[in-house]
Amino acid sequence: MKAPPFWWRADRTMAAHLLAPAGFLVGAVAARRMNEPPKVRPPVPVVCIGNPTVGGSGKTPIAIAVAQHLLKAGHQPTFLTRGYGGTLSGPIAVAPQHLAREAGDEPLLLARHAPVVVAKDRAAGAELAATLGNVIVIDDGFQNPAVAKDFSALVIDGTVGLGNGAVTPAGPLRAPLAAHLPHASALIVVGGTGTPAIAIDPPCPVYQVTLEPHTNRDLKGQNILAFAGIGRPQKVFEGLTSLGANLSETIPLGDHAPYGEALASRLLTQADAEGLLPVTTAKDMVRLQSAGPAAQRLAARTITVDVTAHLPDNLVAGILSAVTRRNA
Repeated sequence: MKAPPFWWRADRTMAAHLLAPAGFLVGAVAARRMNEPPKVRPPVPVVCIGNPTVGGSGKTPIAIAVAQHLLKAGHQPTFLTRGYGGTLSGPIAVAPQHLAREAGDEPLLLARHAPVVVAKDRAAGAELAATLGNVIVIDDGFQNPAVAKDFSALVIDGTVGLGNGAVTPAGPLRAPLAAHLPHASALIVVGGTGTPAIAIDPPCPVYQVTLEPHTNRDLKGQNILAFAGIGRPQKVFEGLTSLGANLSETIPLGDHAPYGEALASRLLTQADAEGLLPVTTAKDMVRLQSAGPAAQRLAARTITVDVTAHLPDNLVAGILSAVTRRNA
């Protein structure tokens, strides 16, 4: 789905005010759920990378960066994820033969770096994940109380912040920010100019993280047809501009949008007719490669832009310290 534009306005529109009662109920349920005791405490440390808003904020590249730092420190991380968009209920370890429509697109990206367990039931998934490594890294799931966490980070897009500050469907928040903060070990602000404006001082450290876009081809001066189905496609388009690409056409799609044959054929036709080079995200690419013939033809023609999250040393030290304390 695409987030409605009014979510990201600083002022609250009439639509936000009309939906506020529904948002109050959603927020109350989510807040109460976060205060529930965990169902399981795995025998290994658990690091959770989540966010307070609906949609993309940079969680997955940060989770990957966390796993890479854990590997460098001698740990064996295993990712645990719900597998949004996939049909597998799990718990199941992601295997090379799994497709995006089965496991979800994010698990396939995570599996390039460490073992991944997909599970709709997070408690059961954590039990399996604990047998595959000695640290569990949860991608999303901050609001899910099923698994006890040793370090929980809230990731916020520094460009749009918390939008209008309302709870979905009136705004982008999953629950009021004040309900999240007691459970947060850190706030991670991705991009932007600094900490997003929030009404209260966070009781935890705030870290600034940058995402560096990169491709395996020089895009300077290239005429690009850019398409992306992530939480905020505009971030991708801005990243391509920073790489010197000429964005002749930008096509934002819904988060986790499937690539049917009609859409893939339309993108191919447009690229050919206008002499444009198709470019998309790594997450979109795994969905393309798992779809039909037209989508796979498009994938063969498309350049992938990926991002690397650069974590500050003190954030890495905090995560490693939490892992070490649990293992002590």
